[in-house]
Amino acid sequence: MRHLNLDQLRTLVAIADLGTFSAAAQALHLAQPTVSLHVSELESRLAAPLVVRGARRVTPTPAGAVLVERGRRLLRDADDAIDAVRRQHQGLAGQVRIGCSTTSVVVDLLPPVFHALLERYPDIVLTPSFLGSAYSVSGLLAGTLDLAIIALPQPATPGVALTPWREQPMMAFVPARWQAPRRATPAWLAQHPLIMNQPGSRMYELTMEWFGRAGFAPRARIEHDYDVAMRGLVAAGYGVALLPAPDDGTTAHAGEHVQTLPLSPKLTRHLAIAYRAHGALDGATQRVIETLLEFA
Repeated sequence: MRHLNLDQLRTLVAIADLGTFSAAAQALHLAQPTVSLHVSELESRLAAPLVVRGARRVTPTPAGAVLVERGRRLLRDADDAIDAVRRQHQGLAGQVRIGCSTTSVVVDLLPPVFHALLERYPDIVLTPSFLGSAYSVSGLLAGTLDLAIIALPQPATPGVALTPWREQPMMAFVPARWQAPRRATPAWLAQHPLIMNQPGSRMYELTMEWFGRAGFAPRARIEHDYDVAMRGLVAAGYGVALLPAPDDGTTAHAGEHVQTLPLSPKLTRHLAIAYRAHGALDGATQRVIETLLEFA
């Protein structure tokens, strides 16, 4: 037996709802002979009568009633599938996988982006993964990520495009009970236990370059790549960390057991949006990039 035809099912459902072939033809913008042909072809395929033609009304047979009931569900599913494909193509729905170089990007920078996306495109789901910048670039090339927020500078990578996004001033996060100067210098920090990102990360390189320009090459007491955990270690008194300043310019996110100090000389982390350079981006990813740029 050949597969059921959805247009023919739609015709049968319309006849059951409206009661006549002519009313179904008018509602579906079909010629009445076409409606009759749809019913006869369905009956031929199923080898069963589906409607009873009365004097004033056409009614489904028991077999026809079963098909009408199942047909309604099939048609709803088909309409939902068409709508989902259309929304996906238009960038109104879909999952966007975003790599984030540090947890502070998600904690401090992305909440307003999430909020804007939820209001405008509630069917776009932004799924973050906490990956270093180099791993995020690899994820873009492998197709496991759709875009990423990465730290600059980065070596040129064929197939990956970069759009500058945000700048974050770096600050010293210091246990609140420590006696601290108004500004943290490389010389002062080098005398204290340090909580630093792991070697190989862009944040580690940025920090060591800052120390190196002042003639210092300190060793970390603890190495960790999650900003939130590093803040917790500072609050517990294990040492001092160089981390991006909270986006709102306050120390609220640092915690009551942590004080933040500006750095002297200043140190700034530069972030960029990374995405695949070749081939069209899907609509949902384009919408996310557009929204991110509004918060640049």
